[in-house]
This record gives sequence, C-alpha cells and structure tokens, in this order.
Amino acid sequence: MLRACIYSSCILLYILSDLPLNHGHALERRVLDVGKELWKEILPLRMGSCLYQLQGLKSNTWYEVKISYPASIPASFSLHLKRGTSDPGLNRQRKLLNTEKLIFKSDREDFLSNQGESETYVLLTVEPAGVVAIPQRQERQDVIFNIVCDELLLGIPHKAWLVVILVVICLGLAFVIPLFLPSYLLHKNPSPQSAHQIISKDS
Repeated sequence: MLRACIYSSCILLYILSDLPLNHGHALERRVLDVGKELWKEILPLRMGSCLYQLQGLKSNTWYEVKISYPASIPASFSLHLKRGTSDPGLNRQRKLLNTEKLIFKSDREDFLSNQGESETYVLLTVEPAGVVAIPQRQERQDVIFNIVCDELLLGIPHKAWLVVILVVICLGLAFVIPLFLPSYLLHKNPSPQSAHQIISKDS
C-alpha cells in the first residue's frame, strides 16, 4: 500500500513539473489586420517569439510587414512567412533573417483551398544583438516594437502614395509657374536700372 502511494506521488509530481515546461514552449498567437499598425507590442528580449495571423489579405496582391523599434534597444528581429491551416510551422515558409521588413505576395491557391480566406502567418522572433554598455546596469528583459502590414502598389505602401502625389504636384508647379512669370523675373540678379527699363518698355 505504501509502495503504491509513493509510486502515485512520483507520477503526480512528474506531471506537475512538466506542465510549466509545456506552457513555456507554447507559441503566442496574435492577429494583425492589414493597414492597422499595432503599437507597443512586447516580447521577451531573449528568444521571444510570437505568431501573427494576417487578416484582410487579397488574392495576388503584394504586402509588406514592417517592424519599428527604439534604436536604444539592441535587438535582432527575424521574420518568417508561413502558410497553412494545420500547423503553420510545418508548411511552406519564406525566411528572412535579421530583417525588420518582409515583402511577399498573397497566393491565389491559398484562397481557393481555404474557401476564400487565406491563413497566412508571420512568425516573429527576437534576440539580443549587443551587450549593456553601462556597467552594473541590468540588461533589459523585454523589447517594445510596432508592427504593421501594408498593401503595396508598384512597390510603395498605400499610405506613402499621398506623399508621392504631393511631390509630383510640387515638381509640376515648379515647371509650370515660370511659364507665366514676366521675363525680367527670370533673369539672375537683374540690376535695378535694367529692371526699370523692362518695366517702362512693357508700359
């Protein structure tokens, strides 16, 4: 009887000690909508990882997943593109190491196989990329970052097209406006006498 109790206790202790280990290896999942930037995301600086499910994708469209974080944090990010429904970690993937930007094209086959909804994921991992420069100062435990998925048009995010249009308009005005200015205003450093003569001729 005593032997059976000891045996049962050992099994129970083994199960309880194994629970935190399995929980620690569980991969956290979050949702990232196209065009909506997530602010102040937090991950452990050492071996931190998170799986973002991309929602709002369109078929045969280019997208860019971009990360921004404070330069004061010595961190190295890795982005992995994964597709699939059963286990994203075992399906096709595109791997870009040590980058804060990932550009990809949504696959039409994914939409057909998943009834019009694409299950595309981005696996984000982070590791420390340096050492603490200040002596006797504790190393940072977490890293704060922003992440966004933008649709691309001709390789440019939709939000950046407004800036491109404004630049084109300014360049167009710079070429058109001189055509309507008086000729004496186009001369470089005209003397007051020559400018007065031109005005008198025009009058």
